Amino acid sequence: MFKHLGRDLPSSIVVFLVALPLCLGIALASGAAPIAGVIAGIIGGILVAPISGSHVGVSGPAAGLAVIVYDGIQEVGFEAFLLAIVIGGLAQLVLGIARAGVVGKYFPGSVIQGMLAAIGIIIFIKQIPHGLGYAGAEGTTKADKVFDVLLLLGDNMAYAAPTAITVTAVCLGILILWETKFMKAQAFTKVLSGSLIAVLAGVLVHLLTLGGKAALTAKQLVDVPTGHASNGIDPSTWGSLLTFPDFSAIGNGTIWILGATIAVVASLETLLCVEATDKLDPEKRITPTNRELLAQGVGNTVSGLIGGLPITQVIVRSSANIQTGNATKMSAILHGAWLMVFFLLTPTLLTYIPLGSLAAVLFVVGYKLAKPATFKRIYESGMKHFIPFVVTILAIVFIDLLKGLGIGLVVALLCNRLMSDKSE
Repeated sequence: MFKHLGRDLPSSIVVFLVALPLCLGIALASGAAPIAGVIAGIIGGILVAPISGSHVGVSGPAAGLAVIVYDGIQEVGFEAFLLAIVIGGLAQLVLGIARAGVVGKYFPGSVIQGMLAAIGIIIFIKQIPHGLGYAGAEGTTKADKVFDVLLLLGDNMAYAAPTAITVTAVCLGILILWETKFMKAQAFTKVLSGSLIAVLAGVLVHLLTLGGKAALTAKQLVDVPTGHASNGIDPSTWGSLLTFPDFSAIGNGTIWILGATIAVVASLETLLCVEATDKLDPEKRITPTNRELLAQGVGNTVSGLIGGLPITQVIVRSSANIQTGNATKMSAILHGAWLMVFFLLTPTLLTYIPLGSLAAVLFVVGYKLAKPATFKRIYESGMKHFIPFVVTILAIVFIDLLKGLGIGLVVALLCNRLMSDKSE
């Protein structure tokens, strides 16, 4: 793997710069501490990548799991939810051993797309309070249901902070600009991701207003663990950065349901990403899906054991890896190492990042998961696909993710049967 370090090293730095704001943003969307996202990113690099058979895939915390994590933490607490991640990881190991990697090819694409679109809608709506600068607990409203965020928008506006709104607007403007054809044609955008520039812009606004009446409050900024020295986290406190599962919750049925949900969704999202990255790989190498499930299972088991978020292979990081010309999985491994070094040596830099910056990143993530073009494409493919797509979205948004997937799958099978009969 070291043979191609000349190509893998630059790629790893770019992937690190893409991954850092996403790790923090997904932790925010998940209602977890920022370090949980960073831990997942580190494990996705230094543990999952060496086991995986993919030469281009990069794993870490994924937006597709944020809704499960948020709801799970609210229901059982963070330590108990970590046990669910461990169970999900062990289930993925079983799936890999059982050679279930082929399942992704037979699971209805309309249902998977519906799941991702629903998650995008939920992420987008849930970030509105952060975008406004609402500094409530976990940055959420006091309501549990997703659309209650909209119903309580008036309450959020009463607590809105002009500087936080400015940060969100500036960062969102940068992210939208970065998506234009003109910017995509610029060479520097291959190295400097829009999310990184947006976060840096948010930091700049924060520094310009620091000490004044318009300054952001501590609750409107990223929080990191205490016990760090000026030049990094005190090595004697490194152990305190880890959170361990509450194994006493093993008899709680909800934990097992959450574990099963994590295993199913993380596996489907990973297999979907593997299919996409194999097509993008210039050398057209094929990733062994069963081995990938094993790698993800190991990663999720370890992540849950030490306080990280659930992990999947992620298309944004993987495509950045490919676009910058990586040669081997060493680039993915190194990106995890850079995440670890950055967090341990310069954690205080994270405390300058406004939550509004991360909210802007998540607005774009949510939009991309549920963009109108996806609805149009699936509608044009026929009602056989569009009906289960819409039903899956509605069921997930208004009920929950696991039940929504089940309902969507049943509707997809019915549509396939009924519309196939009509065509005969």
